[in-house]
Amino acid sequence: MGWGIELWDQYENLATHTQKGIDFLDRYGNFIRDRSAIEVEYAGKLRRLVKNYQPKKSKEDEENEFSSFQAFKCVLKEVADLAGQREVVAENLQLQVLQGISLLAKNLRDERKKSLNDGALRTQNLTSQIAALERAKRNYEKAFREAEKSIESYQKADADLNLSRAEVEKQRNNMNIRCGQSEDAKNEYANQLQKTNKLQQTHFETSLPEVFNRLQELDEKRTRGLKEFIKGAADVESAVAPIIARCLEGMVKAADAINEKEDSLKVIEKYQSGFQPPGDLPFEDLSKADSDTSNNSQNYTSTSGLNHLTAKGTTTNKLKKRVGLFGIFASNKNNLSTDGMKEDFSDLPPTQRRKKLQQKVQELQQKVAQEQAASEGLMKMKGVYEANSLLGDPRSVEDQLNESVNKLDKLRMELQRYQKLLDQANSQTIVQHSPQANRVIHNGQRSSRHSNGSNHDHHHDDHGDDHPDHDAGSLSSSSASPESGLGTSHTSLPGSGQGSTNDQPINDEMYFEAEALPPLGTCKALYPFDATSEGSIPMSEGEELLVIELDQGDGWTRVRRLCGPNGWEEGFVPTSYIESTLYA
Repeated sequence: MGWGIELWDQYENLATHTQKGIDFLDRYGNFIRDRSAIEVEYAGKLRRLVKNYQPKKSKEDEENEFSSFQAFKCVLKEVADLAGQREVVAENLQLQVLQGISLLAKNLRDERKKSLNDGALRTQNLTSQIAALERAKRNYEKAFREAEKSIESYQKADADLNLSRAEVEKQRNNMNIRCGQSEDAKNEYANQLQKTNKLQQTHFETSLPEVFNRLQELDEKRTRGLKEFIKGAADVESAVAPIIARCLEGMVKAADAINEKEDSLKVIEKYQSGFQPPGDLPFEDLSKADSDTSNNSQNYTSTSGLNHLTAKGTTTNKLKKRVGLFGIFASNKNNLSTDGMKEDFSDLPPTQRRKKLQQKVQELQQKVAQEQAASEGLMKMKGVYEANSLLGDPRSVEDQLNESVNKLDKLRMELQRYQKLLDQANSQTIVQHSPQANRVIHNGQRSSRHSNGSNHDHHHDDHGDDHPDHDAGSLSSSSASPESGLGTSHTSLPGSGQGSTNDQPINDEMYFEAEALPPLGTCKALYPFDATSEGSIPMSEGEELLVIELDQGDGWTRVRRLCGPNGWEEGFVPTSYIESTLYA
């Protein structure tokens, strides 16, 4: 069944229908264009998302990567691959589908226009022929009526006896002329009718069906093309589906690789200090204390009490110089490595120090092996040159060989030094208390030393420098630990308590007259903290405090709050809970 036979009289409706079909094809093309734009935008947003959440590379993260962290990096990589596949989808939709739609729509418009023009021309020819037939019919009708009138006039004249023979003959001649004209008009009308019928038959049976069949083929071509384009768009999506599936499988595989137990062990390995928990505090029976103990206690209380702010906000206690802190900006700066730590890592906790020393030994061993291989290569080259002077001058490699030997000797000496440090660190028996307890104990020793003038407990390391842990502990614990009287006598004046350090002999080379600990900077609490140990103070999230003592490697920072119950308050908070900004 075709349009030419079934829809022979629906020219206008077929023209409208084909135009709507082409418009629908254009609409689907706009849909593909907008979808491609969305795919490109989606891919771009995915890439920006990956970039925003891409972890920054750092040496610490490379050395201690947790399985969850590695899984997240893998997920980011897979998401980036997904973004790439969305870009492939957008590109193929534009190249394989959208361009085909545009080309087909253009061809359909041209074919439709040509077919409609042909149909209009043939319809116009038939209309013209029908108009000619109508004119011939009207002429025939007019001539026929005039012939009838002429016959009637002749009959009347012939019956009238009063008319002359000439007048009757005139009427007869007029009748013959009119009858001839009528017959000619009749013949013309018959010819035009025959021609019109033939043209009309050809028009409705051949010409117009041919035009309508072309329109039908055009519309079917448009429908078939839309079918192929929809399947093509689906094929574009299906082509990347296996890759997307592999990306999703990679995400699942990354998630399966997460091992919470291994991460917990890595946390222990990363943060274990090697310190022992603090021991039991001794009971002080004040009722049985003798006079000597009373004096020592009095001096200790006086010494501790003077380590707080006076009414003018200053202190008169003799504080030991902090080699661990101020030495960073003084003579010890040459002993620091590029990452801010000492070369022998003595500023780290025992476990972390051993770990750093092991890494340093392994690094030096690799350098020694590489330099030794390079030196052996230069030796072989020199031997070849000596055996055959045509290959080269042996003296050309002597300078390189000497330089390599000197560098190898230095590396071996450095390796020997770090191996010795590692052996010492491994052989040491770690019997230490927690950082806060360490600071309190050393403070007590130095307080008693203040009272008797002795300084025999001054510690040195292998290089003759003060241990930063001990020095920092002595300075920080004087006002950080509860034993020192923190929060009990913030406004006591020197000499107004139970004693004064002015009467005690003090080594001026080891101590100096100091103001209250000046703030080193400010810090902001990242998380809330409840003080559960001695010497620590609570803080709320977002609270701003003053930093008065840096972290000495024990994970605690000493801070000061200016709005405490008595006007100010000092204590320790976890370093990982704050974000510090030091003064320049």
